[in-house]
Amino acid sequence: MKIYALIFLPLILLNCKKQPDKIIGTWKMVHAEVLENDSLKIKDLSQTRFIKIINDTHFAFFNQQNNGNEKFYGGGGTYTFDGSNYTETLNFTSVESMKDHEFSFKIHIKEDSLIQTGLEHVKEAGINREITEKYIRIH
Repeated sequence: MKIYALIFLPLILLNCKKQPDKIIGTWKMVHAEVLENDSLKIKDLSQTRFIKIINDTHFAFFNQQNNGNEKFYGGGGTYTFDGSNYTETLNFTSVESMKDHEFSFKIHIKEDSLIQTGLEHVKEAGINREITEKYIRIH
């Protein structure tokens, strides 16, 4: 019986750890919706690239036009993830009122796709919107 425990316990522990690791990678946004004040807006991604990078403890995101850099923005910080609940703490941003703010989302990962949904509410920045973002894994 002890031999079975020695064989199967590491396998069970590895499987428990794998779910949160699914989020680690480099993700490209392929669709984004913003619901704000009863208005649904679809983000035009035809002239821009939005990348999110997630490692064991931190995330970063970057948005840049395909031609030029006038509308470049980015940010990053720490996060927690339990397999479906994802919370970002935005530690690095050029928007002071959003610095160190927590954003909570639901994450659904299937194969190489990640869907992130949640409410972004920052009273000091005048932000109160529901977002849905869809990404594909590029690394």
